[in-house]
Amino acid sequence: MAVSIYDVSIPVYQNMLKNLAAFLDKAEAHAKSQGKDPADYLAARLAPDMATLTAQVQFASDAAKSGAARLAGVTPPSFPDTETTWEEVKARIAKTLAFLEGVTPAQLEGAEDRTIELKFPSGSMTFSGRDFVTRFSLPNFLFHVTTAYGILRSQGVPLAKMDFLAGGAAG
Repeated sequence: MAVSIYDVSIPVYQNMLKNLAAFLDKAEAHAKSQGKDPADYLAARLAPDMATLTAQVQFASDAAKSGAARLAGVTPPSFPDTETTWEEVKARIAKTLAFLEGVTPAQLEGAEDRTIELKFPSGSMTFSGRDFVTRFSLPNFLFHVTTAYGILRSQGVPLAKMDFLAGGAAG
């Protein structure tokens, strides 16, 4: 049986967003055990010129929903980047997961050969669906999930490799 574009995209987005949600749950528990407000993590960043934890969650959400939508040939939902609280950041992940649940394998049939063009202020990039997933969308998405993980680790949250790989299933 061949592996489809759906198989290598939608379940990966879903799994890693669930793991990201589990990072936040673990961070919340850790903050509370230390007498801290978990919202204090939202403004944390790895370096002065890097985006905050809040922005990393927004970017991961955008990458997943936009990647899935482009592959499915539909318009992604618009989520304004207005999250300022711990609850809102967690809700952003839940809304993204809800959107991904509605993307079906049938919508992605033939997507590997679909032309996908990304437009930027400085130009554009054109991909086949296959190259879009493997060379842009998933790497971009995973960059932001990984950076969120790194930010929380830098704040002392006791995350480990299995949290990244298995999320809520990690012991």
